[in-house]
Amino acid sequence: MLSLAPLFFGFAMRSPTTIHTTMGAAVGVQRSAGVQLSGLPIDCKGKVAFVAGVADSSGYGWSIVKHLAAAGATVVVGTWPPVLGIFEKSLKSGKLDEDLILPDGTKMDPPKIYALDATFDYPEDVPEDVKTNKRYAGVGSYTISEVADQVAKDYGKIDILVHSLANGPEVQKPLMQVSRNGYLAASSASAYSMVSLAQKFGPHMNKGGAILALSFVAAERVVPGYGGGMSSAKSQLESDMRVLSFELGRAYGLRINTISAGALKSRAASAIGGARGEKTYIEYCIDYSEANAPLQRTLEADDVGAAAAFLCSPLAAAITGVNLYVDNGIQVMAASIDAASFQGYKFSYPFDTPGMPK
Repeated sequence: MLSLAPLFFGFAMRSPTTIHTTMGAAVGVQRSAGVQLSGLPIDCKGKVAFVAGVADSSGYGWSIVKHLAAAGATVVVGTWPPVLGIFEKSLKSGKLDEDLILPDGTKMDPPKIYALDATFDYPEDVPEDVKTNKRYAGVGSYTISEVADQVAKDYGKIDILVHSLANGPEVQKPLMQVSRNGYLAASSASAYSMVSLAQKFGPHMNKGGAILALSFVAAERVVPGYGGGMSSAKSQLESDMRVLSFELGRAYGLRINTISAGALKSRAASAIGGARGEKTYIEYCIDYSEANAPLQRTLEADDVGAAAAFLCSPLAAAITGVNLYVDNGIQVMAASIDAASFQGYKFSYPFDTPGMPK
């Protein structure tokens, strides 16, 4: 299952936060005193976090891992079985050592990795062709229910659950061409997987815990080129989040929110379109955002990581059922100020507006 959550990951891991660490390592990562935001700490010490959908160090999922680790949490991850060996090898070989460096300069230990295929809920759901697939050989149990039980066995109750995965096998096809199987596959891997994770992990979570999923503005607005039913899946994800905020809150005392993240470059996003050497679809999306967003800055993976750490921390104890935009404000724009249709129009703003047509 190609990880495309939410199809726009980031390469850069720069962070504006200051982190103060203490001595002593937790299982999986080093402990720290928390990310400091104007002296107010994001403190996740003593908490256990499971981040589903991390397969490399280039995107949102990895940034969330690092920020939760920096805030003091014990962080473990779930990785799609076909890429599990590559990810583990990269971590063990030292290839990703630089990406293990926290913003304060300390190095976190590589997180414990569980094989996870979030398209399967129980062992009996796995078809024979997957069971016998050599890419799944030797990885052990990988359905959502099995992983939830194993994490609970290894760590006891957990506090934080992050859904950072998605897949749209026909993402390059417009909705008018997507097949039923492609559409349902996108919904299964990108939306129902979050529901299933909540179902299976919920009973193993401490009261006051937090669940977070990554979404994209295509859930509510048209993003040409983002096809295969992925926009529908993201809409489902956000709708389910709101319903679950009531059900999980009443049943387990848990919070759940989504982050609608802006366009960032990653391997998965680059695979959506664009031949080698050509400008890729995600690069066009980034250019559009940087030309038209209210904030004229480059969006970083750590912008999402820091927001995720906040939403999963006690500082956000009263926040649930919320979709938080972390996108430099692009979602508020109803018009593209750099569009050719505005060429020749004289804007009357009494201040400089970079990017507007002359």
